[in-house]
Amino acid sequence: MCDTFVILPDATRDGSLIFGKNSDREPNEAEEVVFIPAADHAPGTMLRCTYLDIPQVEHTHAVLLLKPFWMWGAEMGANEHGVVIGNEAVFTKLPVAREQALTGMDLIRLGLERACSAEQALETIIELLERFGQGGNGGFTHPLYYHNSFIIADARSAWVLETAGKEWAAEQATGVRSISNAITIGSRWDRASQGLAATAVSRGWVKRIEDFDFGRDYSDTIYTTFSAARSRQACTTHLLAARKGQLGVEDAFRILRAHGIEPDGRWRPDVDLTGASVCAHVGFGPVRVSQSVGSLVAHLTPERKTYWVTGTSAPCTSVFKPVWFESGIPWRDEPAPGGTFNPACLWWRHEQLHRRLVHGSPAEFARLDEARRSLESEFIQAAGEGGDVGDVASSCYRKAEEFEREWLERALHARGGQSRFYYRLAWNQFNREAKMDLRTP
Repeated sequence: MCDTFVILPDATRDGSLIFGKNSDREPNEAEEVVFIPAADHAPGTMLRCTYLDIPQVEHTHAVLLLKPFWMWGAEMGANEHGVVIGNEAVFTKLPVAREQALTGMDLIRLGLERACSAEQALETIIELLERFGQGGNGGFTHPLYYHNSFIIADARSAWVLETAGKEWAAEQATGVRSISNAITIGSRWDRASQGLAATAVSRGWVKRIEDFDFGRDYSDTIYTTFSAARSRQACTTHLLAARKGQLGVEDAFRILRAHGIEPDGRWRPDVDLTGASVCAHVGFGPVRVSQSVGSLVAHLTPERKTYWVTGTSAPCTSVFKPVWFESGIPWRDEPAPGGTFNPACLWWRHEQLHRRLVHGSPAEFARLDEARRSLESEFIQAAGEGGDVGDVASSCYRKAEEFEREWLERALHARGGQSRFYYRLAWNQFNREAKMDLRTP
C-alpha cells in the first residue's frame, strides 16, 4: 500500500510545487534508485515492459526512477522536464488482467519517458491504458493484482487519474491533494472514459447514470477497508490542510513519516495487527504485509528541480538526501540491491539500523528524529544556496552515511527485545528470508 500527495504553488511557502510519495512493498523488496539517460530508438523497435511487449517511441526522455529491483516499471519518479508521477494500488469490482497487460508501474515509467508536461503524461497513460489494459502480478513473493490511481504533476499543475480496468476518471488538482489505496473521485471529474458510468449501470452497481459515484460504485469493499486507505488519506489531507500556504520541503518529509494525525510520542510499530499509517510498518499476520521501502519528495520550480530521496526503507528511520539530474546519484557505483542482504548496497546497509530500531523504544525514535531534523535542515539550506549540485549531493550523502553509522553503533549497544513477541517472530522470519544476521553489523 502507498500514499501520494501534491502541493500546488498557491499552497507552498515559496510558490513551488511539492510532490511526495512513500512506496509500500514487502519488507525484503528492496527499492532501487536509478537514473536512465535519454535515448533515441530505431523505428519499429519493440519495448519489453514487465510482462508485455509494446512499440517503442523514437525518443525517450531521461528519467529518475524509484523502482522495485525486479520490475521494469517504477513506483515513482521524475523526468528531465520536471514531470513527476506516483501511483497507488486500488481495488475494484472489475476483474484484473492476470497477464499480457501493463502494470501501474510500467505506466509510470512510460509516462515519464514519453511526456514533457503533466498533461501530456496524463494523455500518454490514458492512451496506453485504453490500448493495452492494466494488470499483471504486482507482488514480489506474494501475488497481488490491482488497478491503479496516479498523481501526475509538473512545476505548474497536477492531475489525479484513477482507473478501473480500461475505465478512468481524471481531476485537475488544486491547493493540496492526496491519494491512497482507494478511489477518491466521486460524482465529479474533469475528464472520464466514455463507458465509466454506463459500465456501473450495466453491471448493476448503480441504478441510474445520474446517481453514479465512481469511488462508491466501483470500489471493492474488503481490500479497500483492510488497506486503511480512507484513514491514511484523511491523515495526509489533514496534515496538508493545517499548513496550507506555508508548506515546504520539511513538511513533506514530516508527512511521509506520519504515524497518525496527532503524534503523542508513544507510537510503536509493534502494537497493532491491523491498520496502517502513512509511514507504513509491516507487522505480524495477514493484514499488515507491507512497509514503506522508499520515499521521494520533488521540489519543483520553473527554474530548478530538486529531488529528495531516502534510497532506504522506513522514512521515520531514514535521511532524505538531495539529487539532481545534473548531479546523478552519489551511490550509483554501488551494486543494485536485490531481495537478500548485501551491505555493499545503500538500501541493505540501512536495514541493519532500521531492523534494530523497530524493536526499540519510542524515546529512541524521538531522539533520532530530533537529530535528523537538524541534519536535514542543513541539507535543505545547502540545496537552496545554488552551489555545484554534484558537490552538494555528494556531501549530503556522505554526511547521511556518517549519521547512520553513528546511530547503528548506538543501536548495537542499546537494550533490545522491547517489542512484542509476535512482532519479533515476524521479523525473525523476514531476516531469515533475507539471509540477514543481526548479531553482527
